Formats: sequence, C-alpha cells, structure tokens
Amino acid sequence: MSAALLIAAAVLWGAAAGAVLPRAAYRLAVPHGDAGAVSGDDTVEEQAPGPRQECPGGHPISGPLRGWLGPARCGACDGGGSYGPSALALVSVTALLCAALAVATGPRPELAVWLLVAPVGVLLGVVDLRVRRLPDVLTLPLAAAVPGLLGLAALVPGRAGSWTTALLAAFALGGGYLLLFLINPSGMGFGDVKLALGMGAALGWYGWPVVLLGTFAAFVLGALYGGALVVVRRAGRGTAIAFGPFLLVGTLIGVLSGAGAA
Repeated sequence: MSAALLIAAAVLWGAAAGAVLPRAAYRLAVPHGDAGAVSGDDTVEEQAPGPRQECPGGHPISGPLRGWLGPARCGACDGGGSYGPSALALVSVTALLCAALAVATGPRPELAVWLLVAPVGVLLGVVDLRVRRLPDVLTLPLAAAVPGLLGLAALVPGRAGSWTTALLAAFALGGGYLLLFLINPSGMGFGDVKLALGMGAALGWYGWPVVLLGTFAAFVLGALYGGALVVVRRAGRGTAIAFGPFLLVGTLIGVLSGAGAA
C-alpha cells in the first residue's frame, strides 16, 4: 500500500471511530458523588459511579452494543435531542490523530495497534476533561490490550519496536505513577496509575528514551496548563486538574517521535 493510501485509510478509520464516540463519552462522563470520592481522577473501584442510562430528557439510551456506540442524539426528545460532546470535534480529532500516527509509523505492524488505541485515548481524554474521571471500564482493558496487541505485532516481520521493553516500561511507568499517588493522593489520581500501564507499554515499544520523552512531555504540559489556570485566576495552587489528557498527549508525542525515528 502506498503512503497516500495508508494515510487515507487511517483518516477514514479515525473519522468512523470518532463518529461513534459521542454516546459513550456522554454515558461515561458521570461526576463523582460526595461519598467515596478521592482527589484526582477516580474513586475506589467498588464505589465508582456507573454509566448514564438515560438522555438528559429522561429517555432510555439505546443503540448499537446496548447503546454505547453512535451519535449522542435522542429521537424521543424535541428538536432531535442532541447531547454530549460535539460529534464533529471527536471525528476531527480522532481522524487527525490517526493520520499523524500513519505518517510517523508507515506500514509497520504496530500501526494497527496505534490505530486501535487512538479512539480509546480520545474517549478517555474527553471523559477526564469533563468530569476528572478515568473509568476502569476503559483503563483496565487498555492496560492489558496495549501490551497484548504489541506482543502480536512483535511476531510480524517489519516491526520496529521491542515487546520486552514495552512490558518493562509498562510496569516502570505504572510503578512510578503509583509512587506519586501514594506520596500525594491529592495530586495524582489512581485512574492515572491504571492509564500509565497501557501508555508505558506504548512508549516502551520504541525504547527508554521515548519513555522519558513522553513522561517529561506529560508533566511539562500539565504544569503549563495548571500554571496558566493560576495566572488567569481560574484555579489555585492546590486545585486538582485532570492529568489524564496530558498523559495521553505525552504518550502521543513520544510515540510519534519514536515511530518517526525508527
């Protein structure tokens, strides 16, 4: 497949995947209740809020895969009943990410892994930005799926990474985030720890320098964002922010850099 066709296929995949994310984003973006909540991105697993079952108008959500996939619209509501995040924004962002990954990675087998993970990352970022939560229903499967899929990619000729390093990096990054969580639970949510397992594997595929780059980028971006909020007086020095999007963007920076250099 030529480079142009590969990029076009990635864009079409990203657009199609982004188009089915709005309903899932709405259902998962449930704020914490007062009981059982901890500072940061998550609650303890058994007290985590469940997904929304109804649209804002009170009608049951239905559709493909028990109402998880598709646009966030309700035919029973007046005026079409659109709700949740912008479908156009999700389509555009996911398509752009997939195109960038295709350009950097080329026709190597790990591209299939990045294209599968990208829409999940977009969904996680949207949910975390809206309610400062990283749901277990996404982070835990991702923690297993990324190293598992990379293990399959490692069996295909033409790959450019190391599965062993990916596994080690998953535990290293997850362990590092766990340590930060234990030291300062108000500054690091346990959802970030779970997400770091999958993102560590993605970064580790291209080696330890990429792990360091992605990790550094995440903390720098998070610090800049937090500092900007303080400057414009929208937050104080102790205000918790959603760190998941910065972990995801840092991982993207690392993967793009590693793939381009491989």
